Amino acid sequence: MAILDKHAILEKNVTLLAIFAFLVVTIGGIVQIAPLFWLENTIEDVEGMRPYSPLELTGRDIYVREGCYVCHSQMVRPMRDEVERYGHYSLAAESKYDHPFQWGSKRTGPDLARVGGRYSDEWHVDHLRDPQSVVPESVMPKYGFLEDRLIEPEHIEDLLGTHRLVGVPYTDEMIDNAKADFKVQVDPFGDTDGLLSRYPKAQVRNFDGQPGISEADALIAYLQMLGTLVDFSTFTPVASR
Repeated sequence: MAILDKHAILEKNVTLLAIFAFLVVTIGGIVQIAPLFWLENTIEDVEGMRPYSPLELTGRDIYVREGCYVCHSQMVRPMRDEVERYGHYSLAAESKYDHPFQWGSKRTGPDLARVGGRYSDEWHVDHLRDPQSVVPESVMPKYGFLEDRLIEPEHIEDLLGTHRLVGVPYTDEMIDNAKADFKVQVDPFGDTDGLLSRYPKAQVRNFDGQPGISEADALIAYLQMLGTLVDFSTFTPVASR
C-alpha cells in the first residue's frame, strides 16, 4: 500500500509526473540509441548481395508503380510458421539497395521475399495475364498488358546514377554499360560475360517468351531474382560466428 500511496502522489502532481515521465523516456532512449554510436554499420555485409541489374531495377520500378507492395510484403519474419512457409527469415542486407524498401505491412497475397526460382517464367506469365487461372482464389487484377508495353533503356544510365547518389554502389563501368546489360539479359545468345561479371547470378533469358523487351520481361526478371542472391546453406549470422 505504501508504494501505491507514493504513486498516487505522482498521479496528482502534474509537474512531478512530467518530470518522472521525461526521465523514463530519456533513460529508455539512451539505452536504445547510445550503442549505435559504437557500431560501424547497423547492417552486416552478406556475401552475394549486389545492386540490381538494369533490367531488374526497371522491373522493380514497375513492381512499385503497379502497387504490388500493397498486397505482397517482402519480409519473412523470424517466426517458425513464417520460415516454414516462405523460407529463411529476411536479412536487413537484402534490402540495403532498396529505395524505398518493400517490407510491407499487409499480405493479401503471399510474401515474395523468396519467390525467385519458385515458379517458372511461364507460370509468372500466366499469373500476370490471368491470376485466377493459376490461383483460383486470387483477388489480384490482371496485368497482361505488361506484355504489350515494349521498353527501351533510354534513361537507364540516369536511373543507375540516381541510385548511386543515395548510396547504391553502381560503378562507372556499370553505368557506362547499362544499356548493353539491359538488352543482353533477355538475349541468351548475346555477350553475357560482362553482365555476369558485373551482376553475379543475373538470370539471362527471354522471360515472357515474346519478341522484344517488355515490361513483363523486366518484372519477371525482378521477381525471379528475389531471394536468390544469398546462399543460406552457408550463411551464418554475425552473432554466431
